[in-house]
Formats: sequence, C-alpha cells, structure tokens
Amino acid sequence: MMILMLSNLLLRILVQEAALLVLFALVFVALVFLVWRQLRYSKQLKSELELLEKVSKHNVEYEFVLEAMRLSIWHLDMKTMALTFEQDFREKGERFFTNVDGMSLGESVMVIDPRDAERVGKSMSDLCSGHSNYYHEIYRVPVQINNSYYWEESYATVAERDVDGIPTKIVGTTMRIDDRKAMEEALVQARNRAEESDRLKTAFIANMSHEIRTPLNAIVGFTSVLPDVDDAAERQGLLDLIHENTQKLLRIVDDVVSISKIESGQEELVMSTFDLNLLLRENVDRYAKDLPPQVQMKTNFAQEVQEITTDYNRLNEILKHLLANAVKFTSQGFIEVGYKQPADGRIHIWVSDSGKGIAEENLERVFERFYKVDEFIPGAGLGLSICRTMAFSLGGNVTVKSKLGEGSTFKVEIPIR
Repeated sequence: MMILMLSNLLLRILVQEAALLVLFALVFVALVFLVWRQLRYSKQLKSELELLEKVSKHNVEYEFVLEAMRLSIWHLDMKTMALTFEQDFREKGERFFTNVDGMSLGESVMVIDPRDAERVGKSMSDLCSGHSNYYHEIYRVPVQINNSYYWEESYATVAERDVDGIPTKIVGTTMRIDDRKAMEEALVQARNRAEESDRLKTAFIANMSHEIRTPLNAIVGFTSVLPDVDDAAERQGLLDLIHENTQKLLRIVDDVVSISKIESGQEELVMSTFDLNLLLRENVDRYAKDLPPQVQMKTNFAQEVQEITTDYNRLNEILKHLLANAVKFTSQGFIEVGYKQPADGRIHIWVSDSGKGIAEENLERVFERFYKVDEFIPGAGLGLSICRTMAFSLGGNVTVKSKLGEGSTFKVEIPIR
C-alpha cells in the first residue's frame, strides 16, 4: 500500500515536471517566434524606410529636372477631356500662358496659332483615338494683349487603356522654347548672311573683272597708239577717250569705296545746312549737257529757296546716281527733278524720267548689289544699292515706281531736322 502511494506521488511529480517542461518549451518557442517576428518586422520597416527615402529622393530629383528644363506635366482625362497640370515649371514672370488647369482639349487647341492649330489638333486626335501611341508637336501660341506669340513644344503618350485597348488617360509634357527658336532664327540668319556674302563676293568678282577690264583695256589700248598719232585732232580724240574711260574707272572704284565705308561705319555723318535748290541745280546742270537733243531736263521745286539740314555729301551722292541712271536709260522724252514742301520734318525729292522703265518683278531687285536690269548697259550695278544704303544712313529711304516702257520715278525721303 505504501509503495503504491509512493508510486502515485512520484508519478504526479513527474507529470507536473513534464507539464512545466512543456510550458517552458511553449514559452521559449513563443519568445523565439516573437523575436523572429520582431526582427522580420524591423527588417521590413528598414526596407520600407529605405524605399521611402529613395522615392523621396527620386521626387526631388524629378522636380529638379522638371524645374531645370522648365517643363510642365499634364494629364488628359478621356472621360471629361479636361487637362490637369500635375507639375508646371514653365517660365513665368511677366510672360503670358494660355494653358491652364481644367481647360478642355478643344479649348487648348483653339488658343494655338491658326497656322499650327489644324496640324496639332489632328495629331492629338490620333493619339486620343488610339491610332498613334506618340505625340510630338511644336507650335505658336498668340498673345492677344500685345499682338505677339510664343513657342511651345509638347510630347504626349497613352498612360492607361481600357480592356478594349482604348486610351483612357493621356500624359504629356509641355515647355516654352522661345529661346531655342530665337537661337534657331539667329543661326538661320547667320547662314543666310554667309550665303549672301558668298553670293556678293562671287558677283563682285564677276562684275568687277568685267567693268574694270573694259575701261582699262581702252586706256591701255589708246595710250599705246598715242605716240604714233601725229594729227592733232585725232590725238585729242584719243586723249578724250582715255579721259572718259579713266572717269568710268574712277566712278567704279569710288562706288566700291563709298559703300564699303558706309557699311563698315568708318564714315560718320557730317550734318550741315544748305539750300536744296542750289544742290539740285548743280546736279541738273552737270547731267543736262550729256542729254541727247530729244530729251528735255525739267525741274519742279516747291519754293525758290529751301534750306535743309542733312549730310550734304551723301545727299549729293544719291542725286548723282539717280540722275546718272535717268540719263543712261532715257533716249527721248524728259527727265524731271523736284521736291515737295517738307512735312513732319521730312522732305521728298524725286527724279522722274520717260525712259525704258522697270518690270514690276524687278522693282526691288534693282536695289540689290550688282543687279543689272540690262546687262548691255555699262555699269557695275552698285549705284542704286549705294543710294538706298546712304538714304538709310540718313534715316530715310529710296523707293521706285515704274512700268516697263513708261519710265520710272525714284523718290528720296529723308529727315531734314
């Protein structure tokens, strides 16, 4: 009996100890699980914090790039067809913008310059309908408040589609490109100037080689035979021809030097006050003696004395070239020189003739350097170009009205202070 009781007691003790061991084991496992879970949570939290830091850094860099490039990011909701600007770093200040938050697609196309609106609208329509996956356009946007326009460049693509593949969301970017377009325009102008310079150089060589060689050949030829001529009249005739060709050569050289000095800025304006009537009469008398008998030289002055203040030499040079041209191209009829009563501090002088006239398509070309309406008429093609250049330097202009076969009228308009 005693042994049985001891056995039961020992069994209970063993059972209790086993229970305690199990309990301790369970507690240990629970503690290990909690530690493992905590470590796992900590690792996940650390990963999420690192990811968050990367995202934050990415957003900062993203915004920095957008701001540096002055871009705007926009979305187009295909249900409402409304534009929403997520980021807009386009250059602001006093510069005008027409694209605003909430504007519909139709409204955004309507504000584009009519020269570009149809093209841009079609390109955007193709993107929205799914016919294209990419949109890129450069266009002008009018500014009504100052009657100007600015340039924009836009890119867009499909961001989301429905189950049928129809676009439901468009994402795009737009930026102002005025500076770039200005740079492009400057490059185009520089290229055009270079091409024009090359053209003028070629024309200069071609014209000068001919125009200089012709009087030089005459001078050299007549000079070489002069010692062999004993008759006084014939000798004087040769001397006259040599003098005439020398003057032609000097005029060509003077023309080249004159236009070079003016354009290089080496020759400054020398303003003086003088009687316009006297200047006009001097030039009329100088060229009247070269007219054939069937051409009459006329004057039409607004008043007997007209004092003006301008650069005497430049105005005189303009009149010389215009009268020389009139004499050269008028074989019958008249040449008239005159001026109108000054108005608003400016005076209009004209040289009219009943000569060959100029075709309408050549009215502006005659002011180009080395351009000659008639290649058979002597001259370097610089006279009218010099006239206009000198008139510009005086703050005025030289224009022409003419009809082929009906004569021409050249008008000089300059300020007279």
